[in-house]
Amino acid sequence: MTQGALRPFLITKDEEEGGYRLTVRDTRYNSQGYPIVTSTLRDEIFKTIAAAKEFAQVNYNAKPSEYARK
Repeated sequence: MTQGALRPFLITKDEEEGGYRLTVRDTRYNSQGYPIVTSTLRDEIFKTIAAAKEFAQVNYNAKPSEYARK
């Protein structure tokens, strides 16, 4: 019923600060199988995408295929 899994880590460029931000997304499904997504933007600003990925790996046990970039 779902179209595909949403990647739990979103990395976006912060135009104001000049770095990258990490959003952690949690997906759960209601009784009809409809996804409910909760997104939490982390306060940290990372200088590189690699630094944001490393933070997610250390703190959330992120895997390489779990990142999306916007």
